[in-house]
Amino acid sequence: MSGNLHTGRFEEERLIALQQLDLLDTPPSESFDRITRMASQIFNLPISAVSLTDRDRQWFKSRVGVEHCSIPREKAPCGQVAETADVLVIPDIQEDAWYADSVLGRSGIRFYAGAPLVTREGYGLGALCVLGTEPRSVNESEVAALKDLAAMVMAQIELQHAFGRVDPLSGLPSRNQFLDDLADLAAEHPDEARLVVLVDLARPEQISDYARVMGPGRVDDLVRDAARQLRGLLGSDRRLYHTAATQFAFLAPRGVRRDEYVPRLADGHRRERQLSMTGTLLTSAIGVAVFTPRSTGPQDVLRALYSAVQDARSSPDLVSVYSPVADEAYQRRYRLLQDFGPALLAGDQLRLVFQPRIDLPTGRCVGAEALLRWSHPDLGPVSPGEFVPVIEHSPHAQAMTAFVLETALAQARRWREDGYEIVISVNVSAANLHEADFGRSVQDAFRRHGLEPERLELEVTESAIMQDAAQARRQLDELAAAGVRLAIDDFGTGYSSLAYLQDLPAHVVKIDRSFVLKLDEGDRESSLVRSMIGLSHDLGYRVVAEGVETVEAAHRLLSMRCDEGQGYLFARPLEVGQFATWLQEHEPGTRPAAERNV
Repeated sequence: MSGNLHTGRFEEERLIALQQLDLLDTPPSESFDRITRMASQIFNLPISAVSLTDRDRQWFKSRVGVEHCSIPREKAPCGQVAETADVLVIPDIQEDAWYADSVLGRSGIRFYAGAPLVTREGYGLGALCVLGTEPRSVNESEVAALKDLAAMVMAQIELQHAFGRVDPLSGLPSRNQFLDDLADLAAEHPDEARLVVLVDLARPEQISDYARVMGPGRVDDLVRDAARQLRGLLGSDRRLYHTAATQFAFLAPRGVRRDEYVPRLADGHRRERQLSMTGTLLTSAIGVAVFTPRSTGPQDVLRALYSAVQDARSSPDLVSVYSPVADEAYQRRYRLLQDFGPALLAGDQLRLVFQPRIDLPTGRCVGAEALLRWSHPDLGPVSPGEFVPVIEHSPHAQAMTAFVLETALAQARRWREDGYEIVISVNVSAANLHEADFGRSVQDAFRRHGLEPERLELEVTESAIMQDAAQARRQLDELAAAGVRLAIDDFGTGYSSLAYLQDLPAHVVKIDRSFVLKLDEGDRESSLVRSMIGLSHDLGYRVVAEGVETVEAAHRLLSMRCDEGQGYLFARPLEVGQFATWLQEHEPGTRPAAERNV
């Protein structure tokens, strides 16, 4: 029996081995509790525990019949088991000269039996022990059973460590361990609100750029450095988890208030923003979530953290608390993205409406813009302002334009057969300009519908052009050469570069409605629109003003020599049948060919 704490190099190595397993101060785990319950039942004793021998304490990873989670290491029988890596049986603690005045002896414990928890390297981590309040003895079969149960505990420890429980790069508990520990919280403190934090070291594109310049190995160094610094900030009594390549999570101390803790996080993050935790110019962000273990599952907690950290990317201090409202909006956007593909195939969800374009000097309708509408089977009508930006930045962008183009050209063919000479405008996204064969596919569509290229006008925004100016120019040159009319949409809201404006093979400039709506606000606004019109005319473009909603605005635009107007003053976007009716009412002399031939 050893009466002194084991000291020296071996003890330090043993403590390092224990710390690397990341078991100390972790929540209870059912996988361990199951074994301690079994031990208590086999020995018919009220107390059983998985006891880990720390530097100055015995900490209980699992316990039955014990309220406290640790006792001092001094004169703790489990400490001797860890030191000797051998079974220890004390039939009667009160009769033992060394342990009689120990914490166990003074608490009324009479019987102790413990089997060692030993690593493959020979380090004793602690003991699986059973205790009773009456003296007793054990036989060989009971000792063998206790050893088997201790081996089961070690197998569980090794299993957790080996299979996804420890991140090999940082040496920290992994995402799987984080999820398990969150689940274990539900058993111990099911209704206690807890605050959890996720630190994201950098934007994905920053990591990619850094790896490209410095090499993947240096990225690993960054992650290890960040792990080391975060562990230092949290202290040895707090657990840090490595939940993703560049993400770390931890639980805030119990009992902290969100309105006090989050500002502290923000202040600390603000001080580190320029250098970041890794000492490089990476943009770290922090997400925070509050949850109750009983009502929020581990996966939902992690998802809330991911949502919060994404929101943090757009917040001034790069710190954000999970918002159910913002998350619901994101969930809706994602559903729209998922459901758009089936909508393209459904045949009854997507349709086009058409808004007339008016020649301001004559008041005649000279064209119509095709606008997509979506009637979702569950969500009902979805605003194009909501779904179009989502789809434009998704793999469905090209398919959306193809649907609109096919549907618009088919309608233009029917209108031509009815005697309506209408030029159809179709919006084109940046994704379309990146298609290698986009120009050819447009020309093929003309041939399928038997239409001349001048029946179509493609509208392209400034921002779409500038995403890849060289590729956009090649596509636009091909389309213009084929006879397709091109329009620069939302002019004034993008780059507004005179150099590219002068160089593009476009025919029309559409002034964004935000400028037109401000015409009545003052001379400055009017001067800006007048300058846009004059510049466009000087470069040979026809000018269309969007968002014309008042007679006054129309008169002012006409006085500025604006060519066309589009807006609610003339008509809202109209269904196909409504458009024909509107056209006859707006221009009484206009009738379908069949009527003209009567």
